Amino acid sequence: MTSISRLAALALLALITFATLSPIQLRPHLGDANIERALAYVLLGLALALGFPSRVTQTVLFVCAVAGVLEFLQLFDPGRHARFVDGLLKAAAGVVGIILGRFVITWVSRAAERR
Repeated sequence: MTSISRLAALALLALITFATLSPIQLRPHLGDANIERALAYVLLGLALALGFPSRVTQTVLFVCAVAGVLEFLQLFDPGRHARFVDGLLKAAAGVVGIILGRFVITWVSRAAERR
């Protein structure tokens, strides 16, 4: 499961980077922008937590750094806008995904102990 989770995290990171930095007309639109942002980062955090289960601190720092750096890079694209609140939403959603991942890991390990 770790290898699949790491591959999923890499794919999600590529997708998030594309959606964040590509011209706005190329960005996929699934609905409300805040829900799209949050869902993408929750999934990234979840995949990272499952892919790197013993590196919680590093995954939190990584998700927050990715959110901040990608938001900052939008300053250099005239068709995009970088907003601090968007970066905070993305970072918080990533941390929520990591917390969900920790719950999954705990639940799976407890279920395995019962067998």
